[in-house]
Amino acid sequence: MATPAFEEIVEDFEFLDDWEDRYRHVIDLGKAMDPLEDAFKVPATKVDGCASQVWLVPNTEDGVFRFRGDSDAMIVRGLIAVLGALYNEVPVAEVAAVDAPAELGRLGLNDHLSAQRSNGLRAMVERIQQTAAKA
Repeated sequence: MATPAFEEIVEDFEFLDDWEDRYRHVIDLGKAMDPLEDAFKVPATKVDGCASQVWLVPNTEDGVFRFRGDSDAMIVRGLIAVLGALYNEVPVAEVAAVDAPAELGRLGLNDHLSAQRSNGLRAMVERIQQTAAKA
């Protein structure tokens, strides 16, 4: 069910043995994202439940789900990039079928994120799922 972009991240993680290298890779994915313009960093796009500031801006043109996001924390920006690889370009009707915990589990993130980061990641997934369900 995962997108080719997410499968590429899975392959990268399999190649990287050390968790410090994996964290660096996630941070690099976040650094590669275009920053979200300040005009989009408003209460309506802010994700509650995250320890750091997180904004997600969805777009559901032509029946395809996409989102852009940003955070004030580098590792969280990277997690947004990972979620983008998982959800961007998925048909809106199929977003609910994406088993994010299982897919993210393939990366081992569940075992290597702090409780606060895990809660924030869950909050981002919930926002994505809710947004797609409304579209």
